Amino acid sequence: MRKLVFVTQQVDPEHPALAATVAKIAALARRVDEVAVLAGGAVPGVLPENCRVRTFAAPTKLGRGLRFARALAAELRTRPVAVVAHMCPIYAVLAAPLARPLRVRVVLWYTHWKATPTLRLAERLSSAVTSVDERSFPFRSRKLRAIGHGIDLAEFRPAAPPSPNGTLRVLALGRYSPAKGLDVVLRALARTGADVRLEARGPTLSELERGHRRELERLVSELGLEERVELADALPRAGVPALFARSDVLVNNMRAGAPDKVVYEAAASCLPVLASNPVFDELLPAELRFGREDADGLAERLAAFARLPREEREQLGRELRERVERGHSVEAWATRLLEVAEAR
Repeated sequence: MRKLVFVTQQVDPEHPALAATVAKIAALARRVDEVAVLAGGAVPGVLPENCRVRTFAAPTKLGRGLRFARALAAELRTRPVAVVAHMCPIYAVLAAPLARPLRVRVVLWYTHWKATPTLRLAERLSSAVTSVDERSFPFRSRKLRAIGHGIDLAEFRPAAPPSPNGTLRVLALGRYSPAKGLDVVLRALARTGADVRLEARGPTLSELERGHRRELERLVSELGLEERVELADALPRAGVPALFARSDVLVNNMRAGAPDKVVYEAAASCLPVLASNPVFDELLPAELRFGREDADGLAERLAAFARLPREEREQLGRELRERVERGHSVEAWATRLLEVAEAR
């Protein structure tokens, strides 16, 4: 029996940050006989029938670690193809002493800029490391394999762009984190001569993010953008495709090292994207990229995009979806991940 163990924080199709994990597990389940999912928490009934879920939530770190170890030990009794640690390096650290003596490979999936001591230890203990791109992992590793981002193309279908009405409808989507660079986006908005309106949506999952949202609200007032900017809460995951459909362009100013999946999701929906992260150079043509701290450059990009006729916007959107299909679909991601997991 071909079995995979997949470890993640949450299995929840409406989670503000981790909802896409459900589609990834489902894609893996279509390629193996069984997926044993170990998760901190899980919504029942959202995974295919050949997935079995064990949760390891506990009030303390020690309790979580012990429950995780017991759950993994139980799953290792029937030898899996590999143990995949999704995003959290500590999962790979805890799994390696149990799995690798049994010659079960441990594969870490990680895409972020933070090179923590735990991540460095996880890289040493893992059999292989996977990420979107070589630049989406924070340090060099001979174990690293780039496998794309894993976007569910069935969830994000092509949408016809809204009819131009003289106003450029700009969308920013994601947590209210300083790493998102929304302050630069606001300054660019204030400097562009075009009729541009911004709708920002995202959760605040920490005190840092709640404080940053208040800072952005003050900046909106200082720049006199109250009539042109809406800083709103996150929408349920199911509402994101409709949000893309009513927007003209997504702006993403995430710091380098963590390619935001929302860029690929928007592109899969045929929504053009302006982004600053250099890792998007294989997805976005030069005219859709800008410098992360360059508010003037972004203002110029917004003004130029506002002048594009509908036909050119549609063509851009189609090209972006084709690029996501080629390099970043969830089906391609699952195939590549299993190739890494089964490599010997």
